[in-house]
Amino acid sequence: MKNYIAELIGTFALVFCGTGAIVIDQQSGGAVTHVGVAITFGLIIISMIYSLGSISGAHLNPAVSIAFTVSGRFPVKRLPGYIISQITGALLASFILKFLFPANQLLGATIPAGTEMQSFILELILTFFLMLVIINVAVGSKEQGMFAGLAIGAVVGLEAMFAGPICGASMNPARSIAPAIASGHLEHVWIYIVSPVAGAVLAIPVWKYLTS
Repeated sequence: MKNYIAELIGTFALVFCGTGAIVIDQQSGGAVTHVGVAITFGLIIISMIYSLGSISGAHLNPAVSIAFTVSGRFPVKRLPGYIISQITGALLASFILKFLFPANQLLGATIPAGTEMQSFILELILTFFLMLVIINVAVGSKEQGMFAGLAIGAVVGLEAMFAGPICGASMNPARSIAPAIASGHLEHVWIYIVSPVAGAVLAIPVWKYLTS
């Protein structure tokens, strides 16, 4: 149960701060800036990994939990609880943001700027690289150690920095499902469920080949 609570808190923090930065940037006329949003996502990931990594592994992402399970480094029986905790934490964050900023239409939802296929491929590649870093710096299924948080947070910030304006750089089904539900914009959410999971899972056989 401590693991599930840690995942709920960590994913809440990720969505509250990350999508909160997007919402506040819109509400304040661009005070946060796109670069600020990307840095916010990276920093909150770093913070949560260092604070919760030793408890639950700080997956904070259903795609990461699924990929760890596929790799054999995370027990299947824990997977449903992790995913439920992550999505619950994300939903709590999105509905609090909706309460705080009722006039905001998207609440930080990930919407493709171009075609759906463009965003699908981008999200797949982004999550592939993210998982490749995670699986290499994680201890078992736990993201902990001196440099794990920095490495993973840096990748999230980097990918959000350059790909965010086109696909949203979600890399995380929970991060996209919650604002989509809270804002009612569910039309593109399938991309941000299927593509990150596919990208993360695809990273596992590549990692196994490279490290065997």
